[in-house]
Amino acid sequence: MEGTAAVAAVDDGTDRGAAPDEGWDDDFATSASPLGIGVIVWLASEVMFFAGLFAAYFVLRSENDPWPPAGVDLDIPRAVLSTVLLLTSSATMHLAVRAAERGDHGQVGRWLAVSLTLGTLFLVNLGLEWAGLDFSLSTDAYGTSYYLITGFHGLHVLGGLILMVAVAALVLGRDSEAPIGPSVAVTGYYWHFVDVVWVFVFATLYLLQ
Repeated sequence: MEGTAAVAAVDDGTDRGAAPDEGWDDDFATSASPLGIGVIVWLASEVMFFAGLFAAYFVLRSENDPWPPAGVDLDIPRAVLSTVLLLTSSATMHLAVRAAERGDHGQVGRWLAVSLTLGTLFLVNLGLEWAGLDFSLSTDAYGTSYYLITGFHGLHVLGGLILMVAVAALVLGRDSEAPIGPSVAVTGYYWHFVDVVWVFVFATLYLLQ
């Protein structure tokens, strides 16, 4: 009987000594999760905000000729660099989320640090681009729309960087008992959203113009 019980335990297919991934909440990914619903609603409101900015831009574009005004020369190579920085940071943030699923605090910290660095470089690059422009927020309708779109996106990037620092301090502290998975996942969702918005900003301001 003891031998039969042992065989049954093996054939059961379960590893009774295995522990689930540390800090990961399976309910977070479901629609029933309050946190998951909150993130969706929050990001939906952000989508509407940027949709309003883009709509205003295209209305102004249709009513002003030429567009952009004569003499406007955007730094497209610098904008391409910004795009590379943000898309790369999106990949590193994905790696941070995957590490959080495994409960690997060390890898989470490393990939968050890389994402933070890339996001900071993006803001520095944006500031350098602004410094080299010969128009301002109040120059004309184009200047207003350009600075509003890039400025509000830059503020969202800054907010994402602050969120990364806050989450890292919360879940990676020596005595922290906060669940690592949901916190990093929320940060990842927000950061991917910021990156996607930049793709539309780049296409609208620098390619379509």
